[in-house]
Amino acid sequence: MQLHLLDATYELFRAHFGRPPATDADGREAGATIGLVESVLRLLRQPEVTHLACATDHVIRSWRNERYAGYKTEAGMPPELLAQFGSAEDALRATGLVVWPMAEFEADDALATAAARWADAPGIERVVILSPDKDLAQCVRADGRVVAWDRRRERLVDADAVRARFGVEPGSIPDWLALVGDAADGFPGLRGWGERSASTVLRRYGHLEAIPERMEDWDVTVRNPGRLAAALRDGREEARLYRELATLRLDVPLAESLDDLAWSGVPRGPFEALVARLRAPHLLDRVPRWRLP
Repeated sequence: MQLHLLDATYELFRAHFGRPPATDADGREAGATIGLVESVLRLLRQPEVTHLACATDHVIRSWRNERYAGYKTEAGMPPELLAQFGSAEDALRATGLVVWPMAEFEADDALATAAARWADAPGIERVVILSPDKDLAQCVRADGRVVAWDRRRERLVDADAVRARFGVEPGSIPDWLALVGDAADGFPGLRGWGERSASTVLRRYGHLEAIPERMEDWDVTVRNPGRLAAALRDGREEARLYRELATLRLDVPLAESLDDLAWSGVPRGPFEALVARLRAPHLLDRVPRWRLP
């Protein structure tokens, strides 16, 4: 049995930018919500998807905004997309799925917590995180029990793929992001550090604390090692903060048991009400299985 964990915020964004606009029965924009439901119904047609949970960013801001003022916010996001966050969660529930709406934490934290909690559970062969987000690469396990799947590119992200893409082990991803920065999340990294230098140094030392402070003590070959060592020496506190921001939490309070994540079909009444509200009757023809009374 596999456990699938869906980054529903990413799917909502993808639907918003990938399908035509549409309005619901109240005249509000609903295109992204409709696209999300279409995507989830396609996913549920796959026979291996038996246990599925969805994590959402109920709001964009989280505990990370309190730690770092420059962290990502809702600024610049399309208002018609922001307005659909709540309705998208309702739509997922009407499809019969467990939804974890995050406010204090982020959706990625919920996915990471779930992967860590159930990867070694009896009966679970593999946890598949359905997201292309590079932050989630830190959850991937070398034994193959946690992987990611990029649905858009149809690409598996296992430990070998993480090493090929980033040049480091999955556990070093937060350190790598701390040095390189993450424009999507709003923190800059350290001056002079790029992907290649961060990969080379962290492939040897693993984590920030293990990198020698003096350039003369490095036993790796990179360009401008003196400048890199000075930037790290002067910016160690910033680097630790950026790594904290990039490290996914494993302590999100998720109330459900593994059995609760078993999908038993689409509940007819709630889903038909959803379809009427969204003015999207075509969704009825895409239901893979109705829940038995």
